[in-house]
Amino acid sequence: MRQPSVISRRVAAAAVGLVLAAGAAACGPEDSKGGDGSSGAEGKPQKGGTLTVLNSNPQQDFDPARLYTSGGGNVPSLVFRTLTTRNREDGAEGAKVVPDLATDLGTPSKDATVWTYTLKDGLKYEDGTAITSADIKYGIERSFAAELSGGAPYLRDWLIGGADYQGPYKDKKGLDSIEVPDAKTIVFHLNKPEGEFPYLATQTQTTPVPEAGDKGTKYEEHPVSSGPYKVVSNENDGERLILERNPHWSAGTDEERKAYPDRIDVRSGLDSAVINQRLSASQGADAAAVTTDTNLGPAELAKVTGDKKLADRVGTGHFGYTNYIAFNPKVKPFDNPKVRQAISYAVDRSSVVNAAGGSSLAEPATTYLPNQKSFGYTPYDHFPAGRTGNAEKARELLKEAGYAKGLTVTLTHSNDKDFETSPEIATALQAALKKAGITVELQGLESNDYSDTTQSATKEPGFFLAHWGADWPSGGPFLAPIFDGRQIVEDGANFNSGFLNDPAVNKEIDEINKLTDLSAAAERWGALDKKIGEQALTVPLFHPVYKRLVGQDIKNVVISDWTGVLDISQVAVK
Repeated sequence: MRQPSVISRRVAAAAVGLVLAAGAAACGPEDSKGGDGSSGAEGKPQKGGTLTVLNSNPQQDFDPARLYTSGGGNVPSLVFRTLTTRNREDGAEGAKVVPDLATDLGTPSKDATVWTYTLKDGLKYEDGTAITSADIKYGIERSFAAELSGGAPYLRDWLIGGADYQGPYKDKKGLDSIEVPDAKTIVFHLNKPEGEFPYLATQTQTTPVPEAGDKGTKYEEHPVSSGPYKVVSNENDGERLILERNPHWSAGTDEERKAYPDRIDVRSGLDSAVINQRLSASQGADAAAVTTDTNLGPAELAKVTGDKKLADRVGTGHFGYTNYIAFNPKVKPFDNPKVRQAISYAVDRSSVVNAAGGSSLAEPATTYLPNQKSFGYTPYDHFPAGRTGNAEKARELLKEAGYAKGLTVTLTHSNDKDFETSPEIATALQAALKKAGITVELQGLESNDYSDTTQSATKEPGFFLAHWGADWPSGGPFLAPIFDGRQIVEDGANFNSGFLNDPAVNKEIDEINKLTDLSAAAERWGALDKKIGEQALTVPLFHPVYKRLVGQDIKNVVISDWTGVLDISQVAVK
């Protein structure tokens, strides 16, 4: 994932990225998977009824080859099953990877370059035909086709021969690095050790696609379901989606998706204020409604917090995501580490958090990795600024750097009203740095220009706001794209903003990637984060907190630390 939040990639993640992207441990309304808790409604969750989804963004590219993030996000994960998937639990337990179509997380070779999976018995598509390993191989191979761009890039990077493969429409022979010795076995041959392959196997590219049913770019209009729901209507490129039960899905093969509602009605293209107003009012069908892409903003949250009944219907979540200052050390005066350190000391994280909507929507950060165990979070604060900044220490460092009378710099930010890289954050930093003798001139850019500028190795500014979300809850997809020197992209989207190319860092990344013990790997990622942080190539500012409202009849709200938002596969309306 990566940049934008939840759940979007370079969404982060976001966006995922949200990233995209639950109450820290505090998940939202009290409940647990399959349990008897509820959000706004009373009683145990039951099967039946219609769940309405009110969203801003239409579900475009409803094709497993084109989707990014694990399971393709909330709604697609109802239709697409993958080799592995997210553990559908609240909080930290939800950051674990678990089997889905496969019987386990895969068997690695001794050096983690070969991974073998076995499919469960009884897996069927919506038409009752059996799902085979050849279908998964074909689904992956079609994700390499230029016509179906947009998916995660990892398989292209990791599979032997992946970099040059053009997909089955041009090369029907397929990839030799994916073997299917029988209908239930699939073997992947990688060009380097990858202990986190079970995480990658959650991406929608491992969704089975029957070759006979492939309609190329039109496949997204009615993708063949391997999950609990099938598409019965897809209008205006995902603006209105109707899902109904897949009669051939077996709960006995799927421990993760509860599939309580009979029908899912997804309506998109709505203004975020309208979505939150409709969820708040909960009139008619909106009483059994959720949103999978709209958070509460600062003003809306203040209003909701003052109403206990509404407050009880707010789910709180944490997605692995960090908002930070990025430096380009090729640009003066940021080539001087003491200048970067001075700015690190001068930041006022209290004012930044307030600018991001307050402590309910943002938590101050001094580490690059999010403060979750799965990332290998290791506490550190190399340049302690306290709550409001250490201007005296910053002035001292500036003097040592040759700027005893202060200096003037330009901070580049986005004009988007996202409370992450937007003017509110830039203005808060401008005021804090002024106390340390640093005059900050602001340069606001429109969204596309901002991305093009900050992600260009030739145009990257010296001092700008950035953010990053994880493709999966591990330090790997967080640290490697930002600090692995071999991922510096000279002609294209570059995310190694500090142009760090340290052989010792690169070597440690390779060593960690060999580990198939994910807990041991997490510990090493945390130590590496702490080590890199000494160079002050970034200044972590805050980790966002997601707040989402649900209708009054919604039950069984589950919010994991993997996505940070309500898991639609667990929701009941009866």
